[in-house]
Amino acid sequence: MKKHNIVKKVLALSAAAALVLSLAACTGGTISSPDGPSVNVGDGKTYRIGICNYVDDASLNQINENIQARLKEIGAERGATFQIDYENPNGDAAVMNQIIANFQADKVDLMVGIATPVAMAMQAATEDAKTPVVFSAVSDPVGAKLVDSIEAPGHNITGTSDYLDTNAVMDLIFAADPNAAKIGFLYDVGQDSSTAPIAHAKEYLDAKGVAYVERTGTNATEVAQAAQSLVADGVDAVFTPTDNTIMESYLAIYETFANAKIPHYTGADSFALNGAFLGYGVDYANLGRETANMIADILIDGKDPATLAVKTFDNGTATVNTETCAAVGFDYDTIEAAFAPLCTKVQSITTAESFGDLAG
Repeated sequence: MKKHNIVKKVLALSAAAALVLSLAACTGGTISSPDGPSVNVGDGKTYRIGICNYVDDASLNQINENIQARLKEIGAERGATFQIDYENPNGDAAVMNQIIANFQADKVDLMVGIATPVAMAMQAATEDAKTPVVFSAVSDPVGAKLVDSIEAPGHNITGTSDYLDTNAVMDLIFAADPNAAKIGFLYDVGQDSSTAPIAHAKEYLDAKGVAYVERTGTNATEVAQAAQSLVADGVDAVFTPTDNTIMESYLAIYETFANAKIPHYTGADSFALNGAFLGYGVDYANLGRETANMIADILIDGKDPATLAVKTFDNGTATVNTETCAAVGFDYDTIEAAFAPLCTKVQSITTAESFGDLAG
């Protein structure tokens, strides 16, 4: 069992931001640079932000890291200080609700919920207080009843979505293996992010006349058993959406599929980083940066979350793990050629625990 590891972190204004503030006092609100355009400078305010990340996994951690890095840049650019309290309940609902209550007691100016369960809990907790909430990595914000619509959220909450184009993933399965006759689904029935993609996958396969089998898990032990069951079921490929429960367990199960020569198609590049054959979807680093931009829109520029449209992204990048590609019996060059017409980009990756490990 993973211990509840609640991490607190404060992001202070950098030395560069201090320089921005001193220059602003002399320039009356803008800084002119001979090497670039003028930069808007804020009012020197300090904004307190509470970030809650649902679980410790590669995709969600990447979002948090990029939110904080981008806010640091914005602080330097705009003359503002972002004081950040970061916490992670590791999927424990009671701890998550306590974190949110603490944010409220600390009177944060804005909350950030990374993943659907956190966003939903924050929405419920702030309905009366009207504290702005910005979510990230919510696959179906309308279906989760977080917003009225993508274009006009209608409440004190907006954010960024990692919506998955399930049909595109299904197309990739049959581009690699036109004769695939049985597809396995691996997911957690309790994850809202899996509900719509699994339903769409069933519709796709029903229309194509291809059989499918479902195996689910709500914890690491059940996920491992579900993976072994799919191998025993004799599936030709496995599909998992942007499911945090499966992602959290993935380093422990990827070899189950690789050794059985079963390609696993998933809804995020972090799965491929952790050993899956393919991850298809959004760039989570960019998702984090765009989330930070929305935070600044609300806190510095005074935009209303109710009218600030949810940001969605082109799900066109296919990330192939070259080690697993070889293990399941595919030639990478052949796969890249098959996938290229169906994707904005095909990129390769090798197995690591986190994205930071790739640079090490």
